[in-house]
Amino acid sequence: MPAAQPKDMLAIPRIDRPAPGARFRPVLHVVQAEQKLEGAGFPVRRPFPSVDLSSADPFLMLDHLGAIEYAPGEAKGAPWHPHRGFETVTYIMDGAFQHHDSTGGAGLIANGSTQWMTAGAGILHEEMPTEELVATGGLFHGVQLWVNLPSSQKWNPPRYQDIPADQVALLSSHDGSSLVRLIAGELGGHKGPGVTWTPITYGHATLAPGSRMELPWRTDFSAMVYVLAGYGTVGESRRVVGEGELAVFGAGDTIVVEAAEQPEGPSKNLDVLLLGGQPIGEPVVFYGPFVMNTRQEIQQAIDDYRAGRLGRIPAEFLGRARNN
Repeated sequence: MPAAQPKDMLAIPRIDRPAPGARFRPVLHVVQAEQKLEGAGFPVRRPFPSVDLSSADPFLMLDHLGAIEYAPGEAKGAPWHPHRGFETVTYIMDGAFQHHDSTGGAGLIANGSTQWMTAGAGILHEEMPTEELVATGGLFHGVQLWVNLPSSQKWNPPRYQDIPADQVALLSSHDGSSLVRLIAGELGGHKGPGVTWTPITYGHATLAPGSRMELPWRTDFSAMVYVLAGYGTVGESRRVVGEGELAVFGAGDTIVVEAAEQPEGPSKNLDVLLLGGQPIGEPVVFYGPFVMNTRQEIQQAIDDYRAGRLGRIPAEFLGRARNN
């Protein structure tokens, strides 16, 4: 898992341990991700929206792609499709996706980099494996997170951010045993590079066997931990979690994650996503790639897409789009 790594763990900033008297967030429930097929037919594990969306607010969906070892010719992606009303955040730890969109945004998402796309009022885009990955095969592992926008921002112009792995904020736990890659938001006074409309915290932590990570967490934010790989526990109750499981926390100002001392399986470390944000608390109406507040707005999105008002596929990609 060659996501961003520090040259020296002792040289990166540490997140202060929560003060005595911190209110540890209890674990409300643990959800097993559901298996789905997305895009052109690649498998994903999806822990929410199977969980009650009010618990995940302001997030809408999380897809865990891999880890999977593709044979030559097997790698698939998501051909051109529309979005409106939210943001997609694609974080790739192994392998590579190539992104293009109707605004001219483009970038390679690979080995710890993140592509942050605000669909806003509307956009068309594709995320496809690189020609090299298709030709030779190889390891692929990533996640895509959907972040909701409040009604007042669903009509913002689309925006694209490329966050290379070397721009992610690298932090360590108070005792130096755990590495946190902060992609967006604030954690213990440190900030990630992602620019967000909706206030969130989003990061990827790696815990060494037997280590305990205590992180301060905003009391007005939701809080979730998703296990990418490995085995451990969450919360003061030490609820057991493993790969593909999502823990949802209740109220408090601190979250706790512990890695198993003697892990089983191929991954010796515990790798987790750290997710939380300020709940929006508005009605959510899903229809495929559109997320709005009312059914009328969904119908408008469909009509606008059919009329070409969400953008157009650039001419150089039209042939491939028709073939897909």
